[in-house]
Amino acid sequence: MSNERNIYQAILETLEQGEAVAIATVTKASGSVPRGVGSKMLVWRDGTIHGTVGGGTMEERVILEAREAMGDGRPRYREYLFTSDADNSVGLCGGQADVFIEVVRPQQTLMIIGAGHIAVPLARMAAMNGFRVSVVDDRDGFLSAERFPDATETTQVVYERESERLDPMPIKVDAATTVVVATWGWDEPALEQVLKTPAPYIGLVSSRRKFKVIADKLRERGFGDEDIARVHAPIGLDIGAETPEEIAVAIMGEIIMQRRGGDGSPIHLRWKPKAKAKGSG
Repeated sequence: MSNERNIYQAILETLEQGEAVAIATVTKASGSVPRGVGSKMLVWRDGTIHGTVGGGTMEERVILEAREAMGDGRPRYREYLFTSDADNSVGLCGGQADVFIEVVRPQQTLMIIGAGHIAVPLARMAAMNGFRVSVVDDRDGFLSAERFPDATETTQVVYERESERLDPMPIKVDAATTVVVATWGWDEPALEQVLKTPAPYIGLVSSRRKFKVIADKLRERGFGDEDIARVHAPIGLDIGAETPEEIAVAIMGEIIMQRRGGDGSPIHLRWKPKAKAKGSG
């Protein structure tokens, strides 16, 4: 099996695991450089690599750029000079290599546990933003295609009040799965399940007081403060939301903010002129 085929197989395996990977490709090479046009290297979040774009200082910088690209989701095009008289030199071969870095991500899934009023507009908004949508509930009448026309899948589970346990997780929750918990009365066991998964974002529709009670119960079940800190509760951006539709907007806004690296502040404030200091100009 060729190295190129190995690389593409590694990409597919990574996506199947719900993870992202950066691909660095030499797009231009002139003079004396370590690797030619088309050479590829994969870079994972932890800095692990597969393949090479030349080794040495250049490769170290490409790995750094690739990991940053995975953080902000933006591709990069970089020029690397191999000359002694350049500040950004990566060697002394006398050539130049251009590298394009892109990030490949699996399709994101939004898993909504609880098919109540908020779930309906939230599922619609998630589908509009490119998410696969999975809705889970114990009430069959809440999972109809008419209620959730945009859902990729709907799953009914069994909830037992006495044992406070759910059926086994109905779908695979991986590093590409965002989870929103909004049940009618089984938030704690639902959180107990999803906290055992690698989901990068777990949100809970609740008040602060309610979450404190749930958090204490989760600690009694063996979860630590680091686990509890993974739960975004109360979920959503503070936009003064009241209706289910408005709350869904606030939740989707926070999910997109986390995914894209935003900060949730009003964009127009970034361009407001600063007030002049007294006595200046």
